[in-house]
Amino acid sequence: MNKILVIDDEAALRDLIELVLRRENYEVRTAENGSAGLEALDAFQPDLVVLDLMLPDCSGYDLCKEITKRQAVPVIMLSAKNEIIDKVLGLELGAEDYMTKPFDNRELLARIKVVLRRAQNSGLPAEAEDTRITHEELTFDLETRVVQKGGVPVALTAKEFRILETLLKRPDKIYTRDELLEIVWGYDFMGDSRSVDMTIMRLRKKLEDDAENPKYIRTVYGFGYQLGGGSA
Repeated sequence: MNKILVIDDEAALRDLIELVLRRENYEVRTAENGSAGLEALDAFQPDLVVLDLMLPDCSGYDLCKEITKRQAVPVIMLSAKNEIIDKVLGLELGAEDYMTKPFDNRELLARIKVVLRRAQNSGLPAEAEDTRITHEELTFDLETRVVQKGGVPVALTAKEFRILETLLKRPDKIYTRDELLEIVWGYDFMGDSRSVDMTIMRLRKKLEDDAENPKYIRTVYGFGYQLGGGSA
């Protein structure tokens, strides 16, 4: 049974979403603000978070960053704002999807199923014995979704995790920005390839000792990115 955390300060909407999700046999926990949401995140360990952008004690954008920093968990952001820039910002900060209020419950359920399926497919190993991938000092566990560098855990967002996983699984392949965009963000993403570059930049800050001579993520100029070291 998938676990879903709903963080929204509107009690009526929060209760409605909880009711709809429980009818679909999801295990649900709710929180009315960012502080309670983070406590629930650590205790509940959800498979997905539904997060309202406007919270009484913090910005949903800041909370999204903190959530994806703590756990590689997908986030669906809810907002009354319908501007493209708001959607793009939320997606670039780590959200998997963005829905504008008011929305149809059936659409929310459909998007939850898509995001969960995408996250589960990206994290499941083909065979039980193939759960770990190693490269240089990195250890990447597909089953537990834990990344370590030199034995020390590295906190990655869901998108950072998926990019690294993609590169590690096919170390011989050069991925174009458009390919990574489709694999990680999905074909219906409203942003552009700069989202890939920004995520790669954040990932390098967490993994690389020397950004000028990257050890793990190689830039192949004119093409894209590949697992390896140095620049081409």
